[in-house]
Amino acid sequence: MTGMGVEVGARAARSRALVVLRIRSRALAVALLPAAVAVVLLVGGATGHFPGEGWSVTRWIVTVFAAVVLLCATGIALVVSRARPAMSPTVPISEECAPDLYRLVRDLADRLDVPAPSAIALTPDCDSWLEDRTHPAHGPPPATGNGSSGDGPEAEATGLPPISTPGSPAESSGASGPRDGLPDTGGGRDGGTSPPPGRRAAPAAPVLVIGSPFLWWMRVGELRAVLAPVVAGTGPSAHPDIAAARRFIRGLDAAVAVTGKSARGPVSRILLTGVGWVARLLLHSCREHAAEMERGVAAAAAERAQAVDYGLRIVAQEQVGLAYAGWDRLLTRVALPAWRMGRWPSRLDAGVVAALTELSRRDRLAEGYASRLGERPACDLLEEPGVVDEATSLLAARLFHGGPAESGPDWAPVDWRDYPDEVVDRKWRVDAARLQRVLDALGVRHPADPAAPDPGGATLARVIDHLTMRDQPTDQHPPTLRDHEPEATGDGRPAPGSASAPDSTSAPDSTSTPDAPDPTDQDTGLSGERAAALAAGLSTEVAREEASAPTGAPVPPGGGEVQGPDRGLWDEGALPLFPLQPPRTGRELLSDHVTAMVCCAAMDTAGAAPGLDWLDGPSLLIDGERTADLAPRVLALVEDGDPAPLRDWFRRVGLRPEKPVRLV
Repeated sequence: MTGMGVEVGARAARSRALVVLRIRSRALAVALLPAAVAVVLLVGGATGHFPGEGWSVTRWIVTVFAAVVLLCATGIALVVSRARPAMSPTVPISEECAPDLYRLVRDLADRLDVPAPSAIALTPDCDSWLEDRTHPAHGPPPATGNGSSGDGPEAEATGLPPISTPGSPAESSGASGPRDGLPDTGGGRDGGTSPPPGRRAAPAAPVLVIGSPFLWWMRVGELRAVLAPVVAGTGPSAHPDIAAARRFIRGLDAAVAVTGKSARGPVSRILLTGVGWVARLLLHSCREHAAEMERGVAAAAAERAQAVDYGLRIVAQEQVGLAYAGWDRLLTRVALPAWRMGRWPSRLDAGVVAALTELSRRDRLAEGYASRLGERPACDLLEEPGVVDEATSLLAARLFHGGPAESGPDWAPVDWRDYPDEVVDRKWRVDAARLQRVLDALGVRHPADPAAPDPGGATLARVIDHLTMRDQPTDQHPPTLRDHEPEATGDGRPAPGSASAPDSTSAPDSTSTPDAPDPTDQDTGLSGERAAALAAGLSTEVAREEASAPTGAPVPPGGGEVQGPDRGLWDEGALPLFPLQPPRTGRELLSDHVTAMVCCAAMDTAGAAPGLDWLDGPSLLIDGERTADLAPRVLALVEDGDPAPLRDWFRRVGLRPEKPVRLV
């Protein structure tokens, strides 16, 4: 039954691939039809079959039209063939730095009776797939076989040894016999023999892309079970018709992307518009058949993988969902605060293991997952797991946050041991300083307490008094940033000692722009107009800081930094590709900043310490224990204007809100 399912899926994929190729042939025939008619008319005129002035004029018109059509068709064909298809940014892994992983994949391909992938790469995501990287537009692959010096672009881009590229003598893949009911296309695993005369060479096998969290969380047997259906997809990929159909589809898709970019001149814009229209028309004609072809390939691969570790695959799929949940939690709660501070955690994959282990400790349903940690993890298949983890962590920061391509003064790696001091403490003090600046801009006075050591210092009591104070009568309005805009000096900068205020070039001020929504309308949970004005000021300040923050420096063409094939295909203006969180509302910003102020006061006056919770991110430690009851007390102050729960917490931990706190 398994063999029958494989044959049915492979046959369906081949038939759809032939339809796609037939559409390509029809497009070529339409382009050649005017030329064929012109040739017939020219030959007929030369032999005297079409005499007269009428036929002579017709010949010239058809010949000119055919020449224009051929010229346009040639241009479209060049754009389609030379456009660079989109490729996933990954970290290439050579066989030298992961011999056991390559051996596992090759053994799995032997068991499945399919060609082995040509190379292996890692992606900072919880997914795995095959990716063809043999398009002519990508240029010839560097000859980096086993024992190479490692001077390819992949090595310089990632700091890892170069991958064994498709088509190299050590890694070229081909079928040694009939696979998936497909004819033998020649070539062997050693790649040292050329195809017999009259036969087409086997297409280079695709690259196997593996989600890096899988390597750290899954065990070796689970990883093999998860990769089985993915590796089985190399069988249909070796068929020349399926490979040709995929290249044609990728070329059309890349051509549409190229023509969608803005052209400089009107002539170029018109030409690209025409090429894009033709490419979209062909892509629309092939879309349904391409989808059915991929479904057939997936069905054939899934059926073939049924015979490999079927029982273990069921258990491994549970680990896939768990790894995805832990990875998402780690990125949004732990990595994102560090990225916003200009630091990127260098061991994200190791953090996934810590986060999921903590989850198994807290969740009774996950108790069985901790027992798996005694088995051999899949990351042991790598020679240097720490180096690979650091490379994927930097790639994750670029993909999900848009950071620079390499470390620098404002973009440095941080170890988990230093995370509380270098990220958590600094984040809280930066937020507390921003809150105090907004209070200064709103004209909020410091508490008049002569016994205070620093009456003008940043205190938590000032924030609490402002949020619990009654709103002014309805005929008055609360102070806004515009009400206290500082006087400018001669060079246009704010006067010394005055609070910074938004200018006309910064982000729009939601408290003064007529078109901006009323903060009280979008933050209905706030305690009153004062809290709404404070939230609006924080939103404006955060928007201004994000707008003025430097982005990743573009790589100069031909400069000192050499881009690998993965990074060279990125559209730097589109980073980050996957925003982790939607923009925070004013209420969320206000709650976060008040919490930061409370944490700073607790560290400076109550002996608390910053900490890292693997599931919730930055946390406050009091006597070594994580504080879990602070968030609802802050919400009571922000949403209801009730400071009683928070003051009770102050008395219990020994916090003194009237004491000044240290800011950044």
